[in-house]
Amino acid sequence: MRKLAAFAASFSAAVFAWAYGALPLLALLALPALRRREDRRLRCALVCAGVITGLLWSQAYDVLFLSPARALEGSYASLTATVADWPYETAYGGAVDIRVEPEEGPAFLARLYGEPELMAAAPGDRVTVTASCRTSGVVRGQVSGDYTAQGIYLLAYAQGDAELTRPERIPLRYLPAHWARALKEAVAGAFPADAAGLVTALLTGDKDGLTETEYAALQRTGLAHAVAVSGLHIGFLAQLAVALAGSRYRRRAALLALPVMAVYALITGCTPSVIRSVIMNALLLLGPLLDRESDAPTSLSFALMVLLFQNPHACQSVGLQLSFASVAGILAFSGRISGALTAHLPKAGRGKGLRPRLLGLLRGAAVSLGTTVGATAFTLPLGAWYFGTVSLVAPVANLLCLFLIQLTFQAGLLTALLALALPGPAQLLGSLLAVLPRLVLFLARGLARVPYAALAVDGPYLLGGLAVLYLLWLCFLALRGPRRPLVPLCCSIIVLGSALVLHHAAYRMGPLTLTALDVGQGQCVALRAGDRVALVDCGGSARRNAGDLAADYLSTVGVDRIDLLVLTHYHADHANGVLELLERMEVSALAVPDVDREDPFRQELLAAAEAHGTQVWFVTDDQRLSFGPAELTLYAPLGAGDANEEGLSLLFQGAGFSALLTGDMGSDIEKRLVKYGDLPDIDLLVAGHHGSRSATSQLLLETVTPETVLISCGYNNYGHPAPETLLRLAEAGCAVYRTDQQGNLTVTVRGTS
Repeated sequence: MRKLAAFAASFSAAVFAWAYGALPLLALLALPALRRREDRRLRCALVCAGVITGLLWSQAYDVLFLSPARALEGSYASLTATVADWPYETAYGGAVDIRVEPEEGPAFLARLYGEPELMAAAPGDRVTVTASCRTSGVVRGQVSGDYTAQGIYLLAYAQGDAELTRPERIPLRYLPAHWARALKEAVAGAFPADAAGLVTALLTGDKDGLTETEYAALQRTGLAHAVAVSGLHIGFLAQLAVALAGSRYRRRAALLALPVMAVYALITGCTPSVIRSVIMNALLLLGPLLDRESDAPTSLSFALMVLLFQNPHACQSVGLQLSFASVAGILAFSGRISGALTAHLPKAGRGKGLRPRLLGLLRGAAVSLGTTVGATAFTLPLGAWYFGTVSLVAPVANLLCLFLIQLTFQAGLLTALLALALPGPAQLLGSLLAVLPRLVLFLARGLARVPYAALAVDGPYLLGGLAVLYLLWLCFLALRGPRRPLVPLCCSIIVLGSALVLHHAAYRMGPLTLTALDVGQGQCVALRAGDRVALVDCGGSARRNAGDLAADYLSTVGVDRIDLLVLTHYHADHANGVLELLERMEVSALAVPDVDREDPFRQELLAAAEAHGTQVWFVTDDQRLSFGPAELTLYAPLGAGDANEEGLSLLFQGAGFSALLTGDMGSDIEKRLVKYGDLPDIDLLVAGHHGSRSATSQLLLETVTPETVLISCGYNNYGHPAPETLLRLAEAGCAVYRTDQQGNLTVTVRGTS
């Protein structure tokens, strides 16, 4: 079977190299092929065949399947399509995935954005709409694989109302989406509200029922993978099917498990990690029945090849990369880790006494810990790259919670199925079983509060320390023969402790520090003056909540309290992380503009501040505050009407340094700030409105003459930062730095005058 692995792995490597522009690295595939003398020529031939096939198929796939979508680029087209999934709300209406059927070429998936009427659509409905179309691979001139990795090749924006037609009978292809909706409703009816969110997330991957705080706790503790439907869930399902069929009856267990796994994969949307696990478990179950040897590396590489054959762009999916990296780490290292942990344990023996049971528990814990550590061996750098954090408490959290999560999944599934037939008994059972998800969330929240439970990967010392730590353990796991975990464990504590001390020292090296955090399309700026800390805005569109990102950043540098949180205005991209921030950190005071009094979001923020004992300060007049060795000037709103024009702006001065933050203020209000604000020459400007063309005007630049400009922005459809703004800044001689390109941007002031 390893011959299949050689071809499949080479095919997959070629697809990855094609997608990421790393074709020269394919030469490295010759090394494992030449390592063994046996079948060397055959292995080399299989590797070459896999590489050539992968490259040819990647090119051919784009021609065959993406051409119909590309033909609609920049046009207004009348689309006839079938609704492929349930719609969801957007800030401006609704959005839904549709399967477009062009006159020529194969059908393809598109994402349709339109009015709120789209929310009435259901999978299987026919939709006819005139839409403005553009391909999903390039957005605002930037290449993006987010949509194509999901198989979505066109973005369509409805021009007018979409006409929906419901068929008399739901097409077979779209029945699983309706089953998924029925499963969610069954969970909601059977379990109490505080438990239903986690059960629904475990069964279907729908995290809408989890609060921001609950999901953030799962992320910090390394348990978020449990609510992203993956191979873990398929494993739970396969174990349940085998238990119901009887472990002694392999054929019966396989006949039961295989269709159950297939149906579950369809219900959960056939995500890459689910398909990977279904293929691997199917091969594992079928192997003994077909008198074939089960080989995990072959199964893993074959599953990856199948997924990439179906859509080569899926290689850019974060979920796919994490899923396969996790399993690869488990296969490579988990057995060795478990063996090292249990090497000195006596044999459990037989009997019903306390000793055999205790030894059995210890061995089970060792296996669980080995699996967890092995799973993170290759996912650790990926997680740090994509999410900017490393969970130090993840091994402990998984050791404590994975068995509970398995019980919650299996009990939740059986209860939901019971609820479809007998809602009354299922509700009684759900009220009893709710203790399981509640206990998981209780443990996750408790572990998330542990100091340094998760580290924000930022700064050379912390990056270097984590790299040394990672390489140290990778070398230890790769060693063969007897190993002593105590030595690398002690070295890890020393390395990590030293990195944190140096990271703290670098953060406090000068009297002032200003950091624009990478929160995606939004803004969150941390100010430090001596021992005082302020945060200006806390919102964005990053993969993680802005409040969670800010709390991780501050706690990593040893800050556990924020003296002042300033919200320039109440828009989500400046404030959607505040609720989570208040949950995570003590905030002494909150400064806000006294506008939009009927805005529900403002009322929610102020209620949360009051509940957490945070003093609320409405800024109606300009205020100067002594802030450690610095001074803060808060400028009251100068405009009226739009929230952007009614926002606050802030001047940060001290130690011979000055910085100006204007929120989303436009050029018209900038004129008033110049006229009435008595602005000095400044060293640094945080560009207004994320670099919009209507902000950071020529008048403002000529008045304050900044040397450096920071632009807080991320992936967006607004064209931020605008070319006109970048041109103005270049002509003004400003050094420009952007969070979407450089990540967190930190300015440390080391002088005192």
